[in-house]
Amino acid sequence: MSSPVTLNHLRAHLSSRGPVLRTPTARLFDIPATGRGAVFSSEAVHEVYAASARHGSAAEGFGLGLALQAPGTLVWIHEDRGRHEQGTLYGSGLREWGVETGNLLLVRVPDTAALLAAGEEALRSGASAAVLMSGWGESRAFTLTASRRLALAAAAGRTTAIFVRTGAQPQASASDTRWSVRAAPSRALEAGAPGRPAFRVSLLRSRAGVTPGEWIMEWDRDARSFVEPKTSGGLVSAPAHRPVGIRAA
Repeated sequence: MSSPVTLNHLRAHLSSRGPVLRTPTARLFDIPATGRGAVFSSEAVHEVYAASARHGSAAEGFGLGLALQAPGTLVWIHEDRGRHEQGTLYGSGLREWGVETGNLLLVRVPDTAALLAAGEEALRSGASAAVLMSGWGESRAFTLTASRRLALAAAAGRTTAIFVRTGAQPQASASDTRWSVRAAPSRALEAGAPGRPAFRVSLLRSRAGVTPGEWIMEWDRDARSFVEPKTSGGLVSAPAHRPVGIRAA
């Protein structure tokens, strides 16, 4: 969008779309790359932290992949500072990622407080399948109470909430899962073609009881999912049952 929108504009736009038709039971999604059939709720908040500021784009990519597990309209809310630090989104790149740009609503906000307010509004409306919030830096606005409001809004609207934070440290929240993401080397395809985007992903916590672990995974655009890298070559999934760098006897 060319300029930030007010909550009233966002509310009017979402109202025009009407609520998304959903099944009576809670929606779930899994991440095949975890290799253990771990299942996560699609009607909750999932936090994604960039391991450092230079891995912000990787965290955004992982968050976008999580959001795409809920097919339908995606509301993507960007804090202005992040846009200035990392650049704006590129339409052709989004399509290459598997995003249907006709089902994408982009919103710009000036700060974290506005990000949280717009995110809560979009979640509670139930008019989108997922809401992706991209924040930058530490902020006093993101409190435990604020995270609980997001969680309640996601449950009320039965909508997936993904909150990506770059330049911030993990803190107590009401999120269902918390992840840390950094970029990983990508394997070239045949004839030297660019390979799939690759990530080193750590699950820091899960309210569903999924054991924390670390994996290397790739984004499969056709499957719209994160998958394990091919086993041939040097890029392998990090073991989840023992510390990285320790080999089995």
